[in-house]
Amino acid sequence: MNKKILIALVGPGLIGKKHLELISKNASATLAAIVAPLDSHNATIAQEYRVPLFENLESLVERVNVDGIIIASPNTFHLEHGKFCVERKIPILLEKPICDNFLDGLTLARLAYKNSAKVLIGHHRAHSTIMATAKNIIESGRIGRIVSVTGSAQFFKPDDYFQQGPWRTATGGGPILINLIHEVGNLRFLVGEIESVQAFVSNAIRNSNVEDTAAINFRFANGALGSFILSDTASTSRSWEQTSRENPNFSNDPEEDCYLICGTLGSLKIPSMKLKFYNSRQESSWLLPLQEEIVSYQRIDPLQAQLDHFIDVIKDNTKPKVTALDGLRNLQIVEAIYSSGLSGSACKIDDIFL
Repeated sequence: MNKKILIALVGPGLIGKKHLELISKNASATLAAIVAPLDSHNATIAQEYRVPLFENLESLVERVNVDGIIIASPNTFHLEHGKFCVERKIPILLEKPICDNFLDGLTLARLAYKNSAKVLIGHHRAHSTIMATAKNIIESGRIGRIVSVTGSAQFFKPDDYFQQGPWRTATGGGPILINLIHEVGNLRFLVGEIESVQAFVSNAIRNSNVEDTAAINFRFANGALGSFILSDTASTSRSWEQTSRENPNFSNDPEEDCYLICGTLGSLKIPSMKLKFYNSRQESSWLLPLQEEIVSYQRIDPLQAQLDHFIDVIKDNTKPKVTALDGLRNLQIVEAIYSSGLSGSACKIDDIFL
């Protein structure tokens, strides 16, 4: 029998608890320990999973020989916790964002590169069958050369979301960093690298210290253009969470899509996978009707797939699908969107050198 992989978790918060649940159900892994402040709440969680609770990573590695660590601590600790593991060559799954600012992320990415470290960044949608299916359609050439992408991440966050996490009304707690960074990763995966962004932001609805709505334009390296609307105060279901059916905690609206990718030969709606195209025997023309096809696929839990992938990374069976550089690039673009929202000017995305 294959030896089970021993995984420790840092930060049993909202996403951390999901990781605990998935590890406990995974046939190839065993939860080894939890790292978190030594309070009654965390002690109860550790007791529930029958594992030791350590106050810090130093105490963990002194007592337990783990094969990998999932870091789901608050963003401000990502550099500290990531650096500790990378320097000791412990494989990590580091929740997005890679760090809470680009310079810290660059420091960690460079350290990971220097140490040839196994670092997987937790952009879990990269493990979605929705993304894989859409990517296959695009790469097959069925919609031709990509011309444009239109996207939406609009939803309404209730008051208790902010009451339970007051930090969400402070700098970095708005939907650009929390939510849009997922969309940036998706757009890069599906359409290609982003060259520049221009954004307008507003806090007119909630009047808090962070944005509640943003409109963003993208220019891609391949010449495609994109537009995206983001809002956490819009009563609609045009978002990944409410259309993908990947997270049962969210309601599902089967009538909505969150992305439309248009090419020279056709277009693709995501996640419904409605493919529209001209009959190959006819010349394309807006005077002619488009044919329609719905491409089938099977949904899986991308967080579970991400854990399986992390285990394969630990075993040297594969390379990280979302590298430290990928995570850093997503963060860089998000920071450029913030800057553009403040200045009103387009921001170019510079190359990153590790």
